[in-house]
Amino acid sequence: MTTTQRLLAATEDIWAEYHTHPFVRGIADGTLDEEKFRYYMVQDYLYLIDYAKVFAIGVAKARDPETMRLFAGYVHQILDGEMDIHKGYMQRLGIPLEEAERAPVALDNLSYTSYMLRVAYDEGPAEIAAAILSCALSYEYIAKEIVARDPAAADHPFYGEWVRGYADPGYAASNQVLVELTERLTKDYSQAQLEHLTEIFIACSRYEGAFWDMAWEMRN
Repeated sequence: MTTTQRLLAATEDIWAEYHTHPFVRGIADGTLDEEKFRYYMVQDYLYLIDYAKVFAIGVAKARDPETMRLFAGYVHQILDGEMDIHKGYMQRLGIPLEEAERAPVALDNLSYTSYMLRVAYDEGPAEIAAAILSCALSYEYIAKEIVARDPAAADHPFYGEWVRGYADPGYAASNQVLVELTERLTKDYSQAQLEHLTEIFIACSRYEGAFWDMAWEMRN
């Protein structure tokens, strides 16, 4: 069993709940209240700012140039790639970028990013990769399942862009690079180190679930 397979096996039940979450189901069938999605987009935009910082700390913590380049590449990809989806939606929803950047960070959001940043500052490159991996892979996992259940979801006039973005082969390829990085960084890890890595991944997977709850309830 690879490290990534181990992490995914440990969170199978948590991840299964993503598919049945009312927020995710609302995106899938196009019935999600746009106000909830508006709230989510602002909070996720704020999340991505700190998410990029986690990768940036990974650059400083990296022990070889290849790892540095990979982490640095993801910083660029988030700030100039994934955030483009959010900026496009915010424009359509009439949310000025300045308004989003000044919005209060919801408590669940702050707790999640604070945890990831603590891992990044306190631990090594492999632990940083594990903290990041849950978010990166779960969005691919969710979007691909949506398309598998209903291919028409990718063509929805409003939510289709979100589905296509995370179900895109290019996004999956980017995630595969992150998986390979995780495997390389943990190839000599002991059982105790792998157990600690799993604890980090489980925590972040639980935070992902809490993020969907937060978005659905629009709670601050």
